Amino acid sequence: MKTNTIRTTYWIIAALLMLSAATANQFSNQFIWTKFDFLVFGIMLLAAGLAIELVLHFAHNPRYRLGLIGTVVVAFLLVWAELAVGIFH
Repeated sequence: MKTNTIRTTYWIIAALLMLSAATANQFSNQFIWTKFDFLVFGIMLLAAGLAIELVLHFAHNPRYRLGLIGTVVVAFLLVWAELAVGIFH
C-alpha cells in the first residue's frame, strides 16, 4: 500500500469513529459520553495517528511498517478497553 493511502485511510477512519460516537451519543440513552470523554478519545486518535505518521516516515520496509502499525493499533485498543471497562483491574 502506498503511504498516502494509509494516511488517508487512517484519518478517515478516525473521523468516522468520532462521528459515530457523537451520533450514538445523540440518539441512544445507553451511550452517554461527556465532553471530557470526547476530548480523551480525540487525543487518543490523534496520538495513534501521529504514531502511524512517524512509522510511515521512518520505516521503509513494508513488513516492519505493518508490524509497527499493528502495534500502534493494538496499543490503542488496549488503552480504549481499559478506559471503557477497566479490563486490567
